Amino acid sequence: MSQQGTAKPAPCASVSLGRGLDLKSPVLLASGTVSYGEELSQLCDLSKIGGLVTKAISLEPRTGNLPQRIAETPSGMINAIGLANVGLECFITEKIPFLRKLDTAVIVNIAGRSIDEYCEIVARLDAVEGVNGYEINLSCPNVKGECMIMGVSRDATYEIVSELRSITPRHLMIKLTPNVTSISSIALAAEEAGADSVSLINTVVGMAINYKTRRPLLKNITGGLSGPAIKPIALAKVWEVFNAVSIPVVGMGGIAGFEDAMEFLLAGSKAVQIGTMNFVYPDIGEQVATAIEQYFSTHGATSISEYSGSLRTD
Repeated sequence: MSQQGTAKPAPCASVSLGRGLDLKSPVLLASGTVSYGEELSQLCDLSKIGGLVTKAISLEPRTGNLPQRIAETPSGMINAIGLANVGLECFITEKIPFLRKLDTAVIVNIAGRSIDEYCEIVARLDAVEGVNGYEINLSCPNVKGECMIMGVSRDATYEIVSELRSITPRHLMIKLTPNVTSISSIALAAEEAGADSVSLINTVVGMAINYKTRRPLLKNITGGLSGPAIKPIALAKVWEVFNAVSIPVVGMGGIAGFEDAMEFLLAGSKAVQIGTMNFVYPDIGEQVATAIEQYFSTHGATSISEYSGSLRTD
């Protein structure tokens, strides 16, 4: 945890993802759904969760894709934000001071146009206090080219993770896309290159159409589908990757409550991220974290580490 996080974790609910990323709760808030945490802190007690993953940061500010950029779909939503963000310099000067005060882990999501950009961002952030680790975004489906190209290639994934590993002692979490032939192959490449954990899944490529206007609902035409609609896909991918790698798996995709989070833990996640549901219930992270702690405190379960991946398949 960051140096500002001093609250003692509940022994039965705490979890370590390795390389200094120790969480008081297995519940993280996913990148892109809580901005940089300041607005959400007025609606949710962030000290109750394990950590916050910031909105993606790029080297320079980005305006993102043209609107319409978000549309509701059955049991979810589809977005094509295009990684709009304030840029690294503004993030360091204006966002980090707030994040540094949080009594929870801070993981910075990073997106780049090239390996050099990823490396420059990480190198500059390494000099900043208050950051516990990085989630490397190799899998955004609504930005043409760039990080998506790296995330679907085993060789490119290995190359970028190797470069990042050589320049930072902090935790490296690699965010994986389901839009590949073999997600376990990409996960193995990340592990072999020195990743400390992998997070999955990012959104699924999707599309929505208004038949009356004969136009797509998104200006970008396609976007990333998220929410409860993708949960079965996410569970299957988490199970696949858990059985392929030895590093911790952080699961996400359609988690809407306590039961969903527990299913992801059983499938092999050591921690989970809640995304789309933050737009519906801003305190969902706090609710799920509290429910998990209560469960492990009252049902005789020893620890999340032992519960994780204990799915019975016989």
